Amino acid sequence: MMATAHIDSLAARHAALDASLAAELKRPLPDSVRLARLKREKLKVKEQLTGH
Repeated sequence: MMATAHIDSLAARHAALDASLAAELKRPLPDSVRLARLKREKLKVKEQLTGH
């Protein structure tokens, strides 16, 4: 089972990625490459959090 500190760290990273995604989407010309990278990274963190 994962340690609570690790889960908290993953949750914080997930929230930070979500904020970065939101900020990028608000830009007049969002960078599609950056958006794709952020989405992939966020999905990886989510999978780690859910244990998949």
